[in-house]
Amino acid sequence: MAELSGIRVDESDPACERGKSAAMKIMDLLTEDDMDVSKIKDEFLPYQGHLWHQWSKIHKELYNLKGNAEKEKSKKQQELMNIRQKQYTVSCSKLMELFIESLSSLPPKDKQYFLKWTQILMDDLSTVELSLILHSYDEKWSEVMALKDTASKLDLLSTKQTELEEITKKLQSATFGLEHIFREMGQIYEAHRAIEGESRHTDWSKYPELAAQLMISGHPMELMDGDAGHVPLTWISSLLEEVIKKLGDQRVFVLSVLGIQSSGKSTMLNTMFGLQFAVSAGRCTKGAFVQLLRVSEEMKKDLKFDYLLVVDTEGLRALELEGNITRHHDNELATFVVGLGNMTLINIFGENPSEMQDILQIVVQAFMRMKKVKLSPSCVFVHQNVTDVAAAEKNMDGKRRLQEKLDQMAKLAAEEEDYSAECFSDVIEFDVRRDVKYCSQLWEGSPPMAPPNPGYSESIQEVKNIILSKASQSAGITLSQFKTKIQDLWSALLSENFVFSFKNTLEIAAYRKLEDQYGNWTWALRSNMLTAENQLYNRIENGNLDKVKVSYLKKKTSKKYKEIETTMKKYFEEDREKELLAQWRGRFETKIKEFHDEQVSTVKRKLDEVIQQKKARKKLDDKKKEFEDKLLQKSKELAQQLKDKAKDEEELKNEFSSVWSDLVTEITADIKPVEDIDLEEDKFTILRELGIECSLIEESKRSGSYKKISTVGNYSNYVILSKKKDLYETSETEPSQDIVKEDTHTSRLVTYITKPVSNLWKSTKTVFGYNSNTKQIQDKSHSALSCDEQQQIISLIDKAEKLSLDSIKSKPVATRGYSLTYLQEAAKTVTEEVKKFQSQSKRTLKKEFTVDLLLYVFYKAEILLLDSQKKFKMNNDPLTYLESKKTYYFNVFRSFCKGSSSAVVLAELICEKLKASTVEAVCNKTAIGLAGAMRCNFPAFNGNRLNLEKHLLKALAEKENFDDYITYIRNPRSQTEAFIKAEVEKYIFTDHRHETLNILKKNVHDINMLVSQALSTATQKVQNQRGDINMWLKEFSSLLKDELTLDSISSQNFSDISNLDFFMEEIKKEFTCIIHEVSSLSLEKLKESRVKPHEILIDQLCKCCWVTCPFCAAVCTNTIEDHSPDDHNVPFHRPSGIEGWHKRGTVEFSINFCTTNVASDDRFRPYPFSEKFVPYKLYRRAGPKYADWRITPDESKLAYWKWFVCRFKKKLEEYYKFKFQGRGEIPNEWKTISKNEAIKSLDEMCE
Repeated sequence: MAELSGIRVDESDPACERGKSAAMKIMDLLTEDDMDVSKIKDEFLPYQGHLWHQWSKIHKELYNLKGNAEKEKSKKQQELMNIRQKQYTVSCSKLMELFIESLSSLPPKDKQYFLKWTQILMDDLSTVELSLILHSYDEKWSEVMALKDTASKLDLLSTKQTELEEITKKLQSATFGLEHIFREMGQIYEAHRAIEGESRHTDWSKYPELAAQLMISGHPMELMDGDAGHVPLTWISSLLEEVIKKLGDQRVFVLSVLGIQSSGKSTMLNTMFGLQFAVSAGRCTKGAFVQLLRVSEEMKKDLKFDYLLVVDTEGLRALELEGNITRHHDNELATFVVGLGNMTLINIFGENPSEMQDILQIVVQAFMRMKKVKLSPSCVFVHQNVTDVAAAEKNMDGKRRLQEKLDQMAKLAAEEEDYSAECFSDVIEFDVRRDVKYCSQLWEGSPPMAPPNPGYSESIQEVKNIILSKASQSAGITLSQFKTKIQDLWSALLSENFVFSFKNTLEIAAYRKLEDQYGNWTWALRSNMLTAENQLYNRIENGNLDKVKVSYLKKKTSKKYKEIETTMKKYFEEDREKELLAQWRGRFETKIKEFHDEQVSTVKRKLDEVIQQKKARKKLDDKKKEFEDKLLQKSKELAQQLKDKAKDEEELKNEFSSVWSDLVTEITADIKPVEDIDLEEDKFTILRELGIECSLIEESKRSGSYKKISTVGNYSNYVILSKKKDLYETSETEPSQDIVKEDTHTSRLVTYITKPVSNLWKSTKTVFGYNSNTKQIQDKSHSALSCDEQQQIISLIDKAEKLSLDSIKSKPVATRGYSLTYLQEAAKTVTEEVKKFQSQSKRTLKKEFTVDLLLYVFYKAEILLLDSQKKFKMNNDPLTYLESKKTYYFNVFRSFCKGSSSAVVLAELICEKLKASTVEAVCNKTAIGLAGAMRCNFPAFNGNRLNLEKHLLKALAEKENFDDYITYIRNPRSQTEAFIKAEVEKYIFTDHRHETLNILKKNVHDINMLVSQALSTATQKVQNQRGDINMWLKEFSSLLKDELTLDSISSQNFSDISNLDFFMEEIKKEFTCIIHEVSSLSLEKLKESRVKPHEILIDQLCKCCWVTCPFCAAVCTNTIEDHSPDDHNVPFHRPSGIEGWHKRGTVEFSINFCTTNVASDDRFRPYPFSEKFVPYKLYRRAGPKYADWRITPDESKLAYWKWFVCRFKKKLEEYYKFKFQGRGEIPNEWKTISKNEAIKSLDEMCE
């Protein structure tokens, strides 16, 4: 009829015919053996059946480990790989081959028809059998409900429930649609990817691209497999990556939909946006689906995103699930889709109070979880199937009841989620008048004969307008962010506690990027302040500044500070992540101000010390001036007498030495020389005063044990242990059963004993696996210190060292000289800390410990004291200073003898003084320049704290030096500083030597230009004003005041200089030689400069958080030192055995990662000798040091520390005196990790 009438129909379209033909090939394959519909999936889709369900179950168990967590985890990971291997060995079915061939070969239009026909024909194939099964289900359900009211027929009820479960399974098997084929594609891809790795040259590797093409064309894709209750992350991630490749990283607005089953959600979405979500009664297919909807160019004018991404879910409250299973499943699904959405549409069907309460409680709890993890979706409630929409819209009473119900649910959810909320508005921004919409029912009357209700479409259009109005205020998220969100939400949902386990990767990435910017801003301020400090230092040394005010420093650096403020404002307001960044803006603005103020106060303190040193050596400076004037005068007089002997070098030296000796004796007659200090004698005196025997002191010095006290693996030898130790002295005394094992954060074995003593040995052998061969080891373990006690001694050493050395550093040794009291104070600090430790500990430290600790502190202090005393002597001892200048003054004397004019001699004198100043200025400028170059360009230094940590760990792995690792583990800051220094020296002297020399030569050139300009300016000004040489010296010195230091020169011996042009040329000639010499300066000279590049970078990079994980002692990697209220976190957690933790009462190392423990059912003792246990999953409740840490389960993915344990197994055992055996045995999977894989894992954890 259509053909005769000339009406075009789809069926006659050649593309439709080709699509149908391809679909019929698939249907012929499905029906050729007249196979039962319920067996089709098992036959043709084997990947998604039992194996996939088993994989999903085991994968979830990884987040709820029991027993030996690390071994259990390794076992389950191997099981997962075995399942993938089984899937991998299954050949691809003929059905999938036909389907993939059609998707790959058909043109886009044909492909759309092919998919539509396949869906229609599959639905037609399964409809009849599904109807029969559903009818059978309804009958059996009615029987079960009837029996529930009859208490006497429990056996029959149980039988009927079993039959109902069988029908449910059959219903699942008979449900067969296009989504199952796409699910099979996903599982084929995941299995092959797991076994073969990434590949671009295989059939299965093309699957994500094929699916991406369909998703872009508007075909819905399964996000969560409702049958397995799992999200195939590998498949979904690859699919979205292909979409991003084809479209670019477009911005999408994610609209999620929630509602009870069969409430018209999919119908509403299909009507609203013209989507293709499956519409059917019942809930045979569960899970979540996504569909991409392009925003038209016209709509883009009002919206800030390119696509609408709709997430539709199968309904909540499954009939086939009961009780807690239903509640857990629905909470999981609701949390997942609410977290994904920028907006969630909550669909309420009818006005049944019971149904409404169920869905509201689930939804409110989901929103509350989002609030706690700082996600902020909006929501709209759609009330469908309302009989009188007009009346309902006007009836505020209905909305008031909904608001009351939401507030009630908010309180209930707050109790369950341990959160403070009095009403729904405390959880999410919500206005009941604006965010609730009533809709007509779809049918006028009862289907199937009822006509559609025209008011339904109108109501849905109004809902659509509300959604678009809200969406216009949001920029949505990018597709890559959506992909990351899926991974974050699902990983957290797998854990028992969603809020504790949720890791917001998008927020973390934005914060790390902000940390990078913060590093750039602080470096700009520091670099500017270093330049200002350098200039003011020179002014002070030149005698042109005797006081530095804070206001002056702030004014001098205000321009740069305002530039940084402007840059910060622009970053927070214009960056694409500005919504996420807004939460940190105020805090970082405050931190930058605090940093600037701290820099100002630090520079002021340094310059005040320089001023004090200048004042302290005023007496010496006066003596130097007096000596120089007299020496020059004597030299001129003596030169007249020795004109004839100018060529006799030996005669000149003898005559000069005679004059020199007389003058030195005259000048220093009333000055007591600075004596050398004898620290060895002082140390011995102090130790004897403390009552320590000579034999102990000599033994410690002879063995050198004191030098290693900070790196000892086991401190048992330093502790007095009772001769007879009870095996169970540290176990609990209030047992509930014979023997109970609990893992602690030190992974100890806690043993409860209630049986008679006669049974003790038998129990012991059972617990510890005792036999005659292990006796020696077990006996040794009984006398060892516990892990907590070891850590307490380490903390004592670190604290005593820090307090003592800080005390030494605060003393004015460089300005006033050394005093015995400085070492006595350090010794007093050490002994007081030891006494305090003794009073708080159950252990008694041997005297040898105190001796070694004192000698260790003295050893560390000695370097500081000797260096400072050397500076003091050079600045305050005339004899030392004059002796260092003897050669210099002889050269002046010789010039006079050879008949040189005063102009020539003064030129030589000035240039000699400028030489040292030039070298220092060039080295300081080069040091600052090098620090800046490395900070900006060197990979380890140009990022945030996490980036520095990653490169440090890589460097440790490359060197494979166990001692360096131990230093890092025991004192991470010390090793970090050593790493920075080593990398700077390598950069300067090896890798970038040529660039360093270029920087140095540029600075030499700048100094040369400065001096040349100063010479010309000073000479011209003095000539114009007809001034003398005294005026010229003052003018020249003032022109150099910010860049070079120039000791004052008396003009009284050079008053005869009148030709300033000749004088200027002589200086230029002499200074040219100096410049040439400085240009060839050895880079080793940089090590002697006042400003050192590694010290600058250490100040910049190590001003961060150094708090360690309470479980594994890994260092927090936050760039900000005090980053409260943000939690401490680090991606590089490690096995606690690396820190020396072991099982109590044994020599077995602990190999558990804390990131594994927090996903297990184990418990731990939060503090030494604590009587209570805390579940790892609730570790934040264990006390202050745990509450501020965010440790999320990561399946201990970091291969780095696993490689380390295997690589240094023997050395770790020797160092700590424990063994990797029993429960501490290293899993076999760890032993297969190569160094390259270990290093690569660091990059993966930082992504």
